[in-house]
This record gives sequence, C-alpha cells and structure tokens, in this order.
Amino acid sequence: MMKQTRREFISRMTVAGAAVMANPFDFMTGGAAEPAPRTIRIKKVSTNFEREPLIRPFGFKGGYMSEIWQSAARLESDSGAHAIGLCSQSVLWSDAEVFASHSESGGNALMYAMTERAVQMMNGQSFTNPVDMLDSLYPEIYEYGKKITANPLLRKTFALNSLVAPDNAAWILYSRDNNIRTFDDMIPSRYKPALSHRHRRVAGIPLMAYTVPIEEIMEAVDQGYFFMKIKIGQPGTQDEMLEKDKERLSAIHKAISHIRTPFSKDGKLPYYFDANGRYESKTTLLRLLDHARKIGAFDQIAIIEEPFPEEIEDDVSDIPVRLAADESAHTTDDAIRRIEMGYGAIALKAIAKTLSMTLKIAQAAYERKVPCFCADLTVNPILVEWNKNVAARLDSFPGLGMLGLVESNGHQNYRNWQAMMDYHPAKNAEWVKINRGVYELNDAFYNTGGGIFEPSAHYEEMFSGV
Repeated sequence: MMKQTRREFISRMTVAGAAVMANPFDFMTGGAAEPAPRTIRIKKVSTNFEREPLIRPFGFKGGYMSEIWQSAARLESDSGAHAIGLCSQSVLWSDAEVFASHSESGGNALMYAMTERAVQMMNGQSFTNPVDMLDSLYPEIYEYGKKITANPLLRKTFALNSLVAPDNAAWILYSRDNNIRTFDDMIPSRYKPALSHRHRRVAGIPLMAYTVPIEEIMEAVDQGYFFMKIKIGQPGTQDEMLEKDKERLSAIHKAISHIRTPFSKDGKLPYYFDANGRYESKTTLLRLLDHARKIGAFDQIAIIEEPFPEEIEDDVSDIPVRLAADESAHTTDDAIRRIEMGYGAIALKAIAKTLSMTLKIAQAAYERKVPCFCADLTVNPILVEWNKNVAARLDSFPGLGMLGLVESNGHQNYRNWQAMMDYHPAKNAEWVKINRGVYELNDAFYNTGGGIFEPSAHYEEMFSGV
C-alpha cells in the first residue's frame, strides 16, 4: 500500500468534493438524487482519552486485558459547528501481536498516537462526505501504524480501530453542517439498501469470556438473554484448547439446553461461538463439531465467528455450520474475499472499523445475500447506540424472528459502567435499557438516532479548554 502524502490527501479530498458538486447523482440509488452535501472545512482539531478499568481480566485470543482506553476526537468546522467522536480502543482484538509485544499501556498509546495523527491530518482540510475522507486517511494511517509499532504485518483493523473517533466526529459534523437530524437521513443512498429495516426489537447479545462461570451464564438466561456470544479457542496448544472448549461446551449445554425462547424458529437457544482465529485447521474445528453432535448441541449452533487465523484462506463451504467473518473482514475487499471462501455471515463493527467502512461492507454483503449482525468491542454506552442504529436496520438474521442483533457486553466488563451510563445524553430513554434480552425501539429512537447527535456533557468537558 502506497503511503499517501499530505499533499495527496488534500488533492484527493478536493477532487472528491468537486466530483460530488459537479454530479449530485453520485449520492443516489435507483434514480432519486440526494441534495449535494456542502463542503465542510475543518478549522480546529483536538484529541483526548480516558482509561476505564475492567471488573476482571478479559480473556480472548489467548490473552487478557485489564483496561480499555476511551479516546475522543473533536472537530470544528469553519461554520462554527463542532462534534466529538468516541472510540473504545482494543489492541488485543485488533492486533494480538502488538498486544503481546508491548505493555498494555504501551499498545494503547500506539493506537492513540495513530488517532492523533489522523486528526492532525484533517486539520485545515475539507470534505463533502465522511466515506471519502476515511478512504483518504486510511492508507497513511495504516503505514504510520506499521512504522510506530515496528510491525510490517500490522493488521488493518488496528488502523481502522484508531480511526473510529475521527470518523464518528466527521459523521456528526457532516450532519450538523448539512442540517441532518436522523441516522436514516445521514446514510448516503448508495448504502441504504443494506440498511432499509426499522426493527422494533433488537436482541442484546452478552459476551461470555473464558473466565465467566457457568452460574453467570445461567443467570443471564434467567434474565431473558437468549442469544449469547461464548468465547472458545482457550489458551494452550491446539489439543489443550480443543479439550478445554469441549468441556466448556458440555457444561454450557448441560446448564441451559432445556431453556426455550419465543425468538428462534425452533424455540431453542441459539449458540454463538467466537474463536478469534484460534483454530489452526478445519480438522480441529470439525472435532469440536463432532463433540457438539455427541452431546446434542450441534443443531443449536447458529454462528461460529472467525474460527481460523486470517492467513488461512481455504474454502470453508464444507464446514456444516454458518461461519462468520469478523477480524478478517477488515475492508470491503476483505469481506468479499471471505464471502467467496464460503463464509455465511459478516460481523459488522461500526464501533471498531468505523461507520464509513461498515456501510461499504454491509452493502457488499447485502448484494451477495449474506446476512450481517453487529458485534461489540466492549464499547462505552454511546458507542452502543452507533452499533444499535446499524443493527436495527439490517435484515433479520436467519433462524430468528423480525429483530436485529447487537452485541453489548460493556455492562459485564466495565468497573464503572453505571458512571459511564451517566455520560449518555439520553440515559433515561427506554431504548437504552435492555428488557428480557431485548432492546425495545420506538419512534423516538429513530427520530433521534438513539441520542448520538446530542452532545454529552462529560465528553464536552474533556475539551473544555479548547
């Protein structure tokens, strides 16, 4: 990937803006044009971050994290409008090698440095839509990340994760400068086919990491959760991992297999496993599936997410369960490649790979009739709403009724979750709460974007000296 100079960035953004102004039909689908968006010039930028401790070490990908940095980017346009975008950094998820080769704080500092670099690149520049802006920023930020991490094989998601805060800030600024007040109106027409629904219910997916006791899983089921994400791919050799995962699956199935839900077609609880690329061969995964058949759990497996390392590009259409791509679907091209390999679902992460990239991936999957759902990154409450806005507009997931799917595990993992909830500008709204495993969405949610367009007093205070 070629490094993009600042001059090239300026040139590209100027050309993109001119193209939209010259051809307002660029932002259209099916013959109905949207008004050409105004050109927005960024005149002032800033970043900041907070460290949020976790309740207990959070284990996946064979590692454990103890805190999550909450970065924030503030952009101000020449109109006087400003916007603050947020990001929950996850070094372990985005690149386990960077996580393992640095201290936890060191890895977070590297990602934050990339956020700062991106925001400084945006200062003094103009854009007409955030998607083109993201496309212009990403190449240089990715190359910069390779340099500062000393990792020429840096995973693309590390760069995308670092760009979430500036991307979200750009979308809010875009909305304010174009007098847009809803998420639906914010989405360019070219991406609307993939996000055409308005579900009244979105299932909330909790996360059960390696260390979560069976008793807590049973408690979650008792509370009404019916679609849970269970981490597999435990630490150790492949044989050790497999035996641990088999034992874990047996214990979970024994505890909750008798529970029924009105939201699945067969009434049984769907099982959603996430291996984070820990299974190094099909053979090992098939041994796990054989065990699932043996104990009567096979038919309840709805998804196995990211079972294999990214570098394994084998056809997986012979695996007898639906596989979902997550980390390996960095960009649109990567997602299409996974679909061509036989992956039957895509885990969208507007809160981890930017909304701009997510819109493109969602549309590509929609055009290929591959279902999507929204996975979490243990994000803060406001970012949950960004994910929920996407999840609420996707097609229903196969095997479920008319509802969206969104993972949200922050309440399980942040030590200060209740305080973080207070930062939400619509913290008392009904759609913020989960009821019997489901978010109930109403017109107020859709008319306000779940509160994402409203300023948060807490995050505004972070930039009070700006």
